[in-house]
Amino acid sequence: MAITDAKKVDYLWKKLGYGATKTDTNAQKKAPNEAIASPLLLRGDNTWNQASSIPAVMPGSSAGVVTVYPTSAPDETTNDGTASANRTWKTGLTDWIPPEIGSTYQVKVYIHTASDAGNAAASGDQVFATGSGNDDEWFFDYQSGVLHFIGANLPNGISFTGKSVYISGARYTGTKGLQNLSTTTGNTEFTANNIGNTVTNADMTFTTQGTGLFDFNTTTGLVVPTGTTGERPSAQEGIIRFNTTTGKYEVSLDGSTYTALRTEAAASSITKDVFTGDGSSTQFTMTVEPSNAKNIIVYVDGVMQEPTTNYTVATNVLAFTGGGDGSSVEAPHVGARVVVMHGFAD
Repeated sequence: MAITDAKKVDYLWKKLGYGATKTDTNAQKKAPNEAIASPLLLRGDNTWNQASSIPAVMPGSSAGVVTVYPTSAPDETTNDGTASANRTWKTGLTDWIPPEIGSTYQVKVYIHTASDAGNAAASGDQVFATGSGNDDEWFFDYQSGVLHFIGANLPNGISFTGKSVYISGARYTGTKGLQNLSTTTGNTEFTANNIGNTVTNADMTFTTQGTGLFDFNTTTGLVVPTGTTGERPSAQEGIIRFNTTTGKYEVSLDGSTYTALRTEAAASSITKDVFTGDGSSTQFTMTVEPSNAKNIIVYVDGVMQEPTTNYTVATNVLAFTGGGDGSSVEAPHVGARVVVMHGFAD
């Protein structure tokens, strides 16, 4: 025996009206007495994330998250060949904005010559949802974009030969799905998998309680802030960044002075100059120009010399200054082995 229409309606009434599961006939268990919840599925991948940006009144042309199909350029539908002749027409477009957003979003329906959308409203026949009194009502599914003549009859007195159905209305074309969710809390904006700041040059602070750690659970790596020397932040202790001007990582302990971090590659670049004393020369021209006297190591016969006390540096010239006890400058003796080690600078 087939399911009666009354039982189908009872199911829909309980499902849609009360969000409940039908477990018995209406005579035995009224909708308010159904106890098993059965809410409609709300798909996270299909949510209208920017629904709040839809204006209450349909705009005259496409703007923001709303794409408008005005009466001057309505959407031409195609006949659904699987349904009875001319009974169902498909826009092929989803997410039409329903009248619950605003009454002006109620679609307008025209029947007019095929492939002539520009004249559909002016020269075609407009048909109304309530019909013409001949059981010729239509229903438009705003989610699927399908128009169905739901009444017993097709529109009264209208021939569909060589005609199409045209729809004028508006669609939501903003972002969809929780994976594309974008929201702003204070000055912090969350968009998909990005966290950003809506205020230019403002700090973003992440804190944990007590001795809690920031644990980056990944097998890839951590990308630190990058910028030129001129873009260095100031007045903040404990900074680490990558300097794109020098091509090196650098740290600042006090927020003003920056020191480059040595890397494995930098250590492999250590070189040396070797000179032989002649008993009179106190200056030697190096092959590398260090930034200051403290960024090289100087040995004379294996004895390390003290910078600024035993020698100075001017451009790429090493100059011996004396013994540091006020004595006159003394040139390395004849045959002395003078070794200058480079590669310790930042």
